[in-house]
Amino acid sequence: MDNTSSSLCFPNLNSSCRRLLRPQSETTLLYTLLFSVSLLTVMLNSLVVFSISHFRQLQTPTNTLLQSLAVSDLLLGLLVMPVEGLRYIETCWLLGRLMCALSPYIYYCLTSSSVGHMVLISVVRYLTVCDPLQQYSKITMTNVKICICLCWTSSVMYNGLILMEHMGHPDRVRSCYGQCVVVINYISGTVDLIVTFVGPCTVMAVLYMRVFLAALSQARVIQSQTAATNTEAAPTAKKSQRKAARTLGILIVVFLMCFCPYYYPTLAGEDTSTGLSYFGVLAWLMMINSFVNPLIYALFYPWFRKAIKLIFTLKILQAHSQDVMVM
Repeated sequence: MDNTSSSLCFPNLNSSCRRLLRPQSETTLLYTLLFSVSLLTVMLNSLVVFSISHFRQLQTPTNTLLQSLAVSDLLLGLLVMPVEGLRYIETCWLLGRLMCALSPYIYYCLTSSSVGHMVLISVVRYLTVCDPLQQYSKITMTNVKICICLCWTSSVMYNGLILMEHMGHPDRVRSCYGQCVVVINYISGTVDLIVTFVGPCTVMAVLYMRVFLAALSQARVIQSQTAATNTEAAPTAKKSQRKAARTLGILIVVFLMCFCPYYYPTLAGEDTSTGLSYFGVLAWLMMINSFVNPLIYALFYPWFRKAIKLIFTLKILQAHSQDVMVM
């Protein structure tokens, strides 16, 4: 009788779901891993947010996009990762009906907002490299802030439509008490596949490819102009080409690796459901993108490494530290 009760999510309810009983060592390991990933995601993105907020030299339109992206990823690490981790470790939904309605909505809003920011960053990079004469008139702080507001607003509205049925009736497909299942039908899943994955991925791939080709063209021009007077120009140009190719590859491949598996049910012609046995792996792959984003978009920049050094050495507490040149 005791063993039966301990295997129930809610022992006092006959309609309770059953939990998956794990060894204590395995449960401890999973919670440690969850805590570490969530904490690192919050810390890394917090460093991006604070660095750009503190140092005036970093407060540019491009970095404002990076900052907003980091806020989205920070919130996902703070609000979503612990909840989703609790769901899959305990194999029970312990947070009630209201959180069952709101938690998936917050998750979807933050992930789609993150994708939207990535697209905006690719647009800014394209204009900076391929249309440098117009970049200062088009890429203004005001325009960037308007785009950020539109990105957040559209994410909130779009995911409200996608999850409207679930938020209105979060227990409509529940088979027992202590279960929170989100089901997105095949039609809505197909729309989401196009809007949140295929469309953004296509835009980013096209823009980054044009940026890459433009960078190669500029490198060849510089190489040809300086070859006669500077014998070290060719290796430098080649190094620049390799760096551009590596960055482009990392951006696109990581995005594909993190997001593509999530859409497997839709690609297989099925409804997307958190009740699928393998859905936890798909969801966590997509969430890990929020941990990787600050590494890709920020740690490649020397100014970020310098800002981190100033933060951890507490030099930001000195007078006029906001005016320190970090670029």
